[in-house]
Amino acid sequence: MEELYLLKKPDNIKRIKRVGRGNSSGHGSQAGKGHDGQLGRSGRKRRAWFEGGQMPLQRRVPKRGFSNYTKKEYQIINISLFDKLGVGEVGPEIMKKKGLITRVDKLIKVLGNGDLTKPVKVTADAFSGKAVEKIKKAGGDAIIRVFPDKKAADI
Repeated sequence: MEELYLLKKPDNIKRIKRVGRGNSSGHGSQAGKGHDGQLGRSGRKRRAWFEGGQMPLQRRVPKRGFSNYTKKEYQIINISLFDKLGVGEVGPEIMKKKGLITRVDKLIKVLGNGDLTKPVKVTADAFSGKAVEKIKKAGGDAIIRVFPDKKAADI
């Protein structure tokens, strides 16, 4: 039978570092904090992105490209989809209900891809020339939706 004093502690169990317990602890004097300085003080904090006075990475990396903040993002729909709907009047609410667009409050543009056999009254924010031509040829109407002017409402 093995005696308790012969048992060995597993290697993955390490002794905790007891700082500030004198020189005999092996972590005396500066207690693992180095000599004075910012990190030797109590309440030592440093932001994760702090580089000690060196030019920060975000400022020393070259910036490229251009982001156009006035660009209009349209939700695109082709006129071939209106034929499949089988309704006489198509507006943003109907398009949203049928899953053609994701949001009613975003801009919608109708393109002239495909053919239109039935007359349809379409309301959208923009139309391509070919789309208007095909809608009129089928006997329908292309109506441009107008949002109320925010500036006029504020006065």
